[in-house]
Amino acid sequence: MNVAGVIRESATTRVRRLLPLLDEHGAEGDRRRELTPEVVKALVEEDMLRLLLPRSIGGQEIELLEFCRVCELAGSADGSAGWFVAQSNVTTSTSAAALSHDVAAEMFGGPLTGAAWGPPNGNSRAIRVEGGYRLTGEWSFASGGRHSKWLGAHSAVQNPDGTPHMRYGRPDNRTFLFPRSDARIIDDWHVLGMRGTGSDSYAVDDLFIPDSRAPLRDSPEERRESGPLYPIGSVALYACGFGSVTLGIARRLLESYTELARGRSSRASPTSMARNNAVQQEIATLEARLSASRALLHEAAGEAYAASERGTLDLDRRMRLRLATTLAMKEATDVSVTCYRAAGTVAIRVNAPFERRLRDALTASQHVQGALPLVEMVGRHIIGTDNVVMLV
Repeated sequence: MNVAGVIRESATTRVRRLLPLLDEHGAEGDRRRELTPEVVKALVEEDMLRLLLPRSIGGQEIELLEFCRVCELAGSADGSAGWFVAQSNVTTSTSAAALSHDVAAEMFGGPLTGAAWGPPNGNSRAIRVEGGYRLTGEWSFASGGRHSKWLGAHSAVQNPDGTPHMRYGRPDNRTFLFPRSDARIIDDWHVLGMRGTGSDSYAVDDLFIPDSRAPLRDSPEERRESGPLYPIGSVALYACGFGSVTLGIARRLLESYTELARGRSSRASPTSMARNNAVQQEIATLEARLSASRALLHEAAGEAYAASERGTLDLDRRMRLRLATTLAMKEATDVSVTCYRAAGTVAIRVNAPFERRLRDALTASQHVQGALPLVEMVGRHIIGTDNVVMLV
């Protein structure tokens, strides 16, 4: 399908077309520890990797709530594919918004666009030199990096004498973008779940990065794009995407549990699952928990986007979005585990829809975006007590 012909349709319409394929290839991606070529090709053809990219360089720049829906739908079919869509879109768009127009268009203007990165694994070092930086370090969790031309690395900048480099009166912490071929890829993605993301570690040693590819992401002083997505910032955009993926995984597990209950009897109960009062109550309660957490996430995302559009995105709304995304991941994980346990021995079979998705749900729950201390931070903000604000 021609990419130019699909962008007239909504992103949710396009991702729905992909769900059977993502579902079919999920197990193979899990085995390969990367998405299959068929899945990557389909994502490109349906233009799923430029959802948040600025329109100025050929992206779609969709609204935040639609992005949440896309990530949720993709995650319901395959967690790794949904995670890749969330990660790649936020990574490229927030970089492009801080790069010059020409550089952003050159790097991310094509349909097979993408960059991947992760947090430092130990110490990293970026030395300020004439025309750019000399970068050394190792980073982890480059989700989708095997399908991306570009890698990125975050590091504080030092002057040649080892002192911190300052920018706008604060320490200069930048993102450095370089071809994947310039890095040493560390094949260490041997994990419980989300295997298809291929989230390898990577390293560079004294690599020169020109100024043109070292954006100060999320900095209002260097933001080139004026759309409402970009002041929201990469951390909150990731939270919306990843939280939505976990909701999608939980939704698929709940649907599978419900379908199982319609036609199965348990050797541990005298009644069929469909006639078991405990099962009936549990399914209804799980539906309420999942729907409520989804509704809160969508409400908070919609409010944050509208406030950003008006130029009034304040800390209160950011905190509400943080609460909604973190609790969505917690509730989704709890629902996923409950559905797996309720399915009995059916759930342990690799050809059933439970086992791989439980592993994906548990792995996603370990991400910092789902860390419950962030909920405590929101509680301190609501109370008005001393607080350290982070990841909002």
